[in-house]
Amino acid sequence: MKTKKIITIMAIVLVIILIAFLCYGYYKKATEVVKNPIATIEVENFGTIKIELYPDMAPNTVAHFIMLANREFYNGLTFHRTVPNFMIQGGDKNGNGTGSPMLSDLTEGGEEKLYAIEGEFIANGFNKNTLRHEEGVLSMARSDYTQLSGTLTKESYNSAGSQFFIMTKNTPSLNGLYTPFGKVIEGMEVVHNIENVEVVTRDTTAEEGVDKPVNPPKITSITVETYGIDYGMPKTVNVFNSQEWIMNNYGSSLGTSEEEDHTH
Repeated sequence: MKTKKIITIMAIVLVIILIAFLCYGYYKKATEVVKNPIATIEVENFGTIKIELYPDMAPNTVAHFIMLANREFYNGLTFHRTVPNFMIQGGDKNGNGTGSPMLSDLTEGGEEKLYAIEGEFIANGFNKNTLRHEEGVLSMARSDYTQLSGTLTKESYNSAGSQFFIMTKNTPSLNGLYTPFGKVIEGMEVVHNIENVEVVTRDTTAEEGVDKPVNPPKITSITVETYGIDYGMPKTVNVFNSQEWIMNNYGSSLGTSEEEDHTH
């Protein structure tokens, strides 16, 4: 009888411990603060830029940037365009604003096929992103096909690739039209130093070299600390073939231009 009573007491104690453990687990999960990923950009001869990324604002864009960065895609690329009191732009493997990434850049064994990602901003029907293009904000560059036809807005909005830009001045005209997804938390002085490097020309009527640094600042590396969180494989879309569109709409008599990711 005494043994049975002891067993009962022990069972009750074990149940209480189990309940306490479960309650602690739920409490810890409910109160745990999830850290946003932090991107570290090392720029040769300039220094370090640290950027907090915001997956709650632009989840697919953040996942995409993390994947490319941690696969060392950006290592060795440059800031190929700098505009004082506006922004600095980099991340193009061609180094001139015409480059787009391939699926093989994004994942091991991927196709040698160009891809893009959808824009996460209000004009594209994505309403969660309320970040503004203020000083220090990191945003995605994209193409503008509306110069071909005013009907090609969706194609323009969903054309971001690997190129990004960092704002050096508040520019409200970009709000809702491009995807901001992070902000500089350290090294804004590095950004401003890059912003003011010598360029080939500022003459916007020049045929080439506009806003292109004479010695483009080199990105030694971009790495992202995710604090153990897996942001998954980003969703991609096919790249709009502007040359094919021109051929289909205007015929082969018209010339074509290279694709270009850019900001206005």
